Amino acid sequence: MSGYNPQEVEAKWQTAWERENAFRVSTLDPARPAYYCLEMLPYPSGNLHMGHVRNYSIGDVMARYRAMCGEQVMHVIGWDAFGLPAENAAIRHDEDPGVWTRRNIEAMRGQFQRLGLSYDWSREIATCDPEFYRWNQWFFLRMLERGIAYRAKRLLNWCADCATVLANEQVVSGRCWRCDGPVSRREFDQWFLRITDYAQELLDDLDDLENWPDRVRTMQRNWIGRSVGAQVSFGVDGSELKLEVFTTRLDTIHGATYLALAAEHPAVEALIEGSEQHDTVQTFVDTQLNKNLEDRFVEGAEKQGVFTGRFAINPFSGEKIPIWVANFVLMDVGTGAIMSVPAHDQRDFDFATAYGLEIRTVIVAAGETAPEPDTPIEATSQPGVLVRSGDYDGLTSEEARKKMAVFAAERGFGDAKVTFRLKDWGVSRQRYWGTPIPVIHCGDCGPVGVPEEQLPVELPAKAPLGKAGGSPLARVEEFVHVDCPSCGKPARRETDTMDTFVDSSWYYFRYLDPHNSDAPFDPRKQAGWMPVDLYVGGIEHATMHLIYTRFWTKVMRDLGLVAVDEPVERLFTQGMVIKDGFKMSKSKGNVVDPDEMIARYGADTTRLFCLFAAPPERDLDWSEAGVEGCARFLHRVWRLYERVADQLPPHGSSIPGVERDALALRRKTHRTIERVSQDIGARLHLNTAVSAVMELINAIAPAADGKECSAGQCAALREAFESLAKILSPFAPHFCEELWSKLGGRGFVFRAAWPQPDPALLQTDQVTLVVQVNGKLRARIQLPRDADEAAALAAAREDSNVVAHLAEATLRRVIHVPNKLLNLVVR
Repeated sequence: MSGYNPQEVEAKWQTAWERENAFRVSTLDPARPAYYCLEMLPYPSGNLHMGHVRNYSIGDVMARYRAMCGEQVMHVIGWDAFGLPAENAAIRHDEDPGVWTRRNIEAMRGQFQRLGLSYDWSREIATCDPEFYRWNQWFFLRMLERGIAYRAKRLLNWCADCATVLANEQVVSGRCWRCDGPVSRREFDQWFLRITDYAQELLDDLDDLENWPDRVRTMQRNWIGRSVGAQVSFGVDGSELKLEVFTTRLDTIHGATYLALAAEHPAVEALIEGSEQHDTVQTFVDTQLNKNLEDRFVEGAEKQGVFTGRFAINPFSGEKIPIWVANFVLMDVGTGAIMSVPAHDQRDFDFATAYGLEIRTVIVAAGETAPEPDTPIEATSQPGVLVRSGDYDGLTSEEARKKMAVFAAERGFGDAKVTFRLKDWGVSRQRYWGTPIPVIHCGDCGPVGVPEEQLPVELPAKAPLGKAGGSPLARVEEFVHVDCPSCGKPARRETDTMDTFVDSSWYYFRYLDPHNSDAPFDPRKQAGWMPVDLYVGGIEHATMHLIYTRFWTKVMRDLGLVAVDEPVERLFTQGMVIKDGFKMSKSKGNVVDPDEMIARYGADTTRLFCLFAAPPERDLDWSEAGVEGCARFLHRVWRLYERVADQLPPHGSSIPGVERDALALRRKTHRTIERVSQDIGARLHLNTAVSAVMELINAIAPAADGKECSAGQCAALREAFESLAKILSPFAPHFCEELWSKLGGRGFVFRAAWPQPDPALLQTDQVTLVVQVNGKLRARIQLPRDADEAAALAAAREDSNVVAHLAEATLRRVIHVPNKLLNLVVR
């Protein structure tokens, strides 16, 4: 098509960047502003897809732009290399997951390099390397010392397909976030991190994250789920059992007509022991626990339950109310037991209606009385005035809640309380390919942390992989059997590995000091860079990675390692790449191979399409025609340059006074610089930035028609091409390096200063003049800037609407405000 060969140009400049260590950052320069640009580290699946290209190209644009603005940029990459996919792939192919993972890393590193991404590869990390995960273990031991890490038996989410426990955040609509398999509940001894100790701070600090998307902050607020209410203890008739209930509506307690427990509630077994209801209740419980969570708790699902045969005692009224096990009660919300007030909660109402339970109204609007007979057709949750509530009748809901909480506290059966939906983070995983938890279990000493000098606890080279349940490490005898570091007696090593979200909770601190063998990082080295200035990644991590990493940062702060409260200043969540109506995925068979696109069109074209085809925060519909259009654009730029290359004045030449046509091109150039600067720097509107450059090319085209141009035109063309080489370089870096080189530019273009628009050239040739007759708007006319009163009046007299209002009138006075207003006073 022209003299531009993408594959040759891209190979040339990638070699030059590597030879010069172009993107390496050694030490922080205090004389330059620091900018930490980061994309979420990828899982090494073996090949990139176009979603990766889009995500990492967005970050690369910002890194290159900030560098050209004079900032010292940290732009780094690594590999989220542990996890179930590698282990499952190893099982399928009878291969060691470490070999599989490292082969994939090599392949994906090559793809990143072919895309021309400006990473400092000297800081590359892989979370499966012992020199990285030893610090996961070090952090765990510090948390164990502080009581943040602890072991407990809990009913937890179990994915049978992956044969592992999942945290609540890793269950999406009742299914495993990784394999999409059904999730059920099982009881396990597990290691937890007390993220709930930080729940209020995690919630409060969301208000300070002004540069995070509102959607992400809302999702986190909902997930943390702060509720203000009271916890009340209901006795069980005929036993010493107590059932703890949390409620936000203590004012309705006299309307509680039954108690409902989650199938997982630990009191269920004691309630039915030896009773006639035992088998019926146990069958219902087993059925519920074997269902996936989506079927149990989906909105609108049929309310189901079973009566335990036992009764609870309302501590306020002394009334006995039946205890049920119900499918709509969540063990992870509140206490797993609810006082059901069917007249004032629609869910409770539906259940009571289905099973013929009493419905009793105890809240009415001011001035109303309780209905007789009490047969509401739906529940009402509105606060009001209490009725049928003993000594509290006539109080408002707010007054009653306060007095009831005081009464419960005085009598010792309840108190005001704040609860959170967020639960402690279960970090145990029954898999091989993860960080070994650094604990040894001794019969005499209990769980003992591995001595720090013995870190890292490395994974054994071989482990029997499969889906037999439990950790594969438990079947490696030489790994399991060790001596207790406390008493020296025979003991057993912990065989669970850590949730892989541990790796991604602090990895970007390691980037800042990746070769430190004495600490996870030197606090002095992170101080100038943190928090991350821009973090680019998917919205799907809003309630997993992004909550965990905020928690981890706060723990590191409390350990004295960092001085920041939050890890990320600005978060950007990019849209997905869609093809044939679906997100690109192997399962849909709609994946586009970036290597194929690079081979056909070049990396710059591939990047340019991903950045231009849609606003970066929105989904992008894949279009091969759109890719071809971006390729044609780059070739057009090159052809236009070649037409005039031999006429352009030398690089660095002064620009003479220019004629009108050349001045118009200069103005377009400087307006484009201003627009692109705003679109990249302030708004991250990358698609409109590319569009602005395309408009500049349309303005260049008439002047670059191959004919001999004047000195002024040639100077304006050089300025336009040099400016274009700079402002397009974050998007198409190889192409612009070549253009910059041909133009005689010194050094790499990404090290050139970002161009600044000349304010004088941002003004337009034409202005809109408002024309009034006797103060009333009659026309808007276009005039050359700084036109005098005579020219303005002459132009106004040519407007038909103005003429109509001047027809029979006498002009008495002319008020002229240059470039703004012409008011004609007539009589």
